Amino acid sequence: MIKKLDALIIKSFIGPFFATFFIALFVLVMQFFWLYIDDLVGKGLDLPTLAHLTGLVAVNWVPLALPLALLLSSIMTFGNLGESFELVAIKSAGIPLLRFMRPLFIVAVLIAGISFLFANNIMPVAVLKLNTLKYNIIVSKPAFDIKEGVFYNKIDGYVIKIGQKSKDGNIIKNVVIYEKNYGLQDNSIIAESGVMKVAPGNKLEFDLKNGWRYQEKGSHMTTNTEFIRLGFKEYKKILDLSSFKMNKTSDSAFSDNYKMLSVRQLAKTIDSLENFETYFQKRSQAEVSPYLTFTKYADTGLIAVDPKSVANIKDINQIIPDSLNNSILQRLQIQLNSPKSSIEILANEYAEKQKNITSHLIEFHRKFTLAVACIVLFLIGAPLGSIIRKGGLGTPLVFAVIFFVIFHLLNTFGEKFVKGGVLSPFVGMWMSSGVLIPVGIFLTYKAMKDSQLFNQEYYYRAIKRLRFFLGTFIKRIESTT
Repeated sequence: MIKKLDALIIKSFIGPFFATFFIALFVLVMQFFWLYIDDLVGKGLDLPTLAHLTGLVAVNWVPLALPLALLLSSIMTFGNLGESFELVAIKSAGIPLLRFMRPLFIVAVLIAGISFLFANNIMPVAVLKLNTLKYNIIVSKPAFDIKEGVFYNKIDGYVIKIGQKSKDGNIIKNVVIYEKNYGLQDNSIIAESGVMKVAPGNKLEFDLKNGWRYQEKGSHMTTNTEFIRLGFKEYKKILDLSSFKMNKTSDSAFSDNYKMLSVRQLAKTIDSLENFETYFQKRSQAEVSPYLTFTKYADTGLIAVDPKSVANIKDINQIIPDSLNNSILQRLQIQLNSPKSSIEILANEYAEKQKNITSHLIEFHRKFTLAVACIVLFLIGAPLGSIIRKGGLGTPLVFAVIFFVIFHLLNTFGEKFVKGGVLSPFVGMWMSSGVLIPVGIFLTYKAMKDSQLFNQEYYYRAIKRLRFFLGTFIKRIESTT
């Protein structure tokens, strides 16, 4: 049964949580658009496509926005309670800090579970759709827009220049159209005026008036060519704009990425990938051993060598005659080049396999670390809010940004160390939680003891006492001297 105290705290928490969640999500989505702004501008994207892209990006950032929202909203909730002296009243009633943290801790655990389910089941599909849509947008051509006095070459096979355009863009003057060929001979059309419009079937139609068409026929490799000049009163030219239409790539083109897998699929894939060492041992033995024939005589005892006979041999040239030295060295070089190439190929493939396993392990642990981060950052935010006792968005936002930046940097550094082979995937991906959990325990302990850790007046009084002590100490030294 939920008591009045639990209902009060949960009610105070819900509003700030949803507000900070959508703010954090908005900032993270804007970060994506800022990163890909050059690939999106000028592509003529319609409103449904932009809405679809924004929705997929937002879904992709939900697991990271939840910990930030929990951190900021918990600081705001307990800061508001402390600022309005409700926290003091609750403590004076004999209720400890851990007791009125309990309902929000349960909420944080539930949000962590939702974050894991979201990252495990919904996010892989969203990432797959996002990568497909992002690829289609990036490879599509810029939107069709011919400006005055500028050569436009985005239409395959043509270069167009328009001297003047009306406000609606239909009536044009001083038109030049070059038809580009693979050879050196380019046909051209020059007209005084005309009408430009987009026709059905994704076509661009020019109705030109009073102009000339120039055309050269024949092979450009010879002088036997024919030049044709044709004058016209009216001339219609139709260009194909199908290359500007954004093509839809199948989702299966990106389905083999490790980010598109759930925890169960990742575990299965990792288990199958980790058995590659036996495969490389067999392959190296099959590809390298034939070139190293002497290895099969190792430990056989077929060749007995008298130690006294080789005691005075200090150089291989003492055994090989000068007449055979060059030929033996050439044969040796040829004999070693083949296994060397095979070993290099195997080493590169082995490194790629190891890198692939590391990427899968990183993604496997990430699905858990982002969920656990919700609980860890709540354990920091709740006692921090009760210590600073400031509500609103000012002071809580500053502390939330500081701790979230620390969390994000630790996550980033841990992932970099894992990819660089410095740390194991488990240690690197859980480094942020391992560092911040003691911080949360320390802040909880200080909050239970009513610590003035972030109280400005406390530090002001401490500095004032220190200055008084130093002044008194200096006066005593001066009086004794």
